[in-house]
Amino acid sequence: MPDMDLNLLLALDALLAHGSITRAAGILGLSPSAMSRTLTRLRDATGDPLLVRAGRDMVLTPHAETLRTRTRAAVLEAQALLAPAPHALDLAALRRTFRIRANEAFVEAFGATLIAAVAAQAPLMRLHFSGKPDRKPAYLRDGDADLEVGVVENMGPEVRVRALFRDRYVGVVRAGHPLATGGAVTAARYAAFSHVATPHGERIVQALDASLVEQGLRRSVAAVVPVFSAALAVALASDLVALLPASFMLAQHRPAAAPAAAHPHAFELPVPLDGFSISLMWHPRAEADPAHRWLRELIVAACRERMPL
Repeated sequence: MPDMDLNLLLALDALLAHGSITRAAGILGLSPSAMSRTLTRLRDATGDPLLVRAGRDMVLTPHAETLRTRTRAAVLEAQALLAPAPHALDLAALRRTFRIRANEAFVEAFGATLIAAVAAQAPLMRLHFSGKPDRKPAYLRDGDADLEVGVVENMGPEVRVRALFRDRYVGVVRAGHPLATGGAVTAARYAAFSHVATPHGERIVQALDASLVEQGLRRSVAAVVPVFSAALAVALASDLVALLPASFMLAQHRPAAAPAAAHPHAFELPVPLDGFSISLMWHPRAEADPAHRWLRELIVAACRERMPL
């Protein structure tokens, strides 16, 4: 390809990632003067300055900002295509830790199943689950996480996505609660009780409250707790109503000998709400990794066995 120097793609990636000629030169093993000449070639090729002075520093132009994610994805894809073919995967001897970002609903519903499945085939492998206080592609891009599970939002175009299952929110009260024993749960009966809330599912909660307002009703939230398990615990010990994912409730099995009040009662919400998709996400650099691919398939199988797509 006489008209294309793909080494420029590596240089562009380094410059856009670090915003510095000196740092990019160090990463590529070039001198700063050689990197400056490469930047000149990139400016000629793209028709844009890419990096411009801002006081003592350099900043990306708007066009360079739009190129950054695409350039990173292109470089990683090229590296994966040109990587040596993987050897046969020996699961029994594989000693590796996979870091998975997922909220507590997923871990409680599927964690034990996944851990057991991994232990049966890859006994030296370790799964490290961590919470996800925010949704940012940086965790996958920077290698701080191998996989992420959740709703796909603002993850960037380079992140690979595979749907796992469809989920929805349900109302949850203790056994013996009036909403568990008094017939159909109407919107009026639902709104008549106080609620315990979590900071999750903001879009769903807003749609729920808007639908109630249209009927002249309003929920009263008595408390906000940080996680689903806390909301469930409060609901089981009071007359408050919790709003929880159906997948989370899969894991809430109580011994038969437990007091009746310790058994949760889940019911469909009295207003129509959209469900949502839970997906598995990973960075393109792991696309062809045999162990990573094996774990992805294991997660997909475990989820779809219990929750439909």
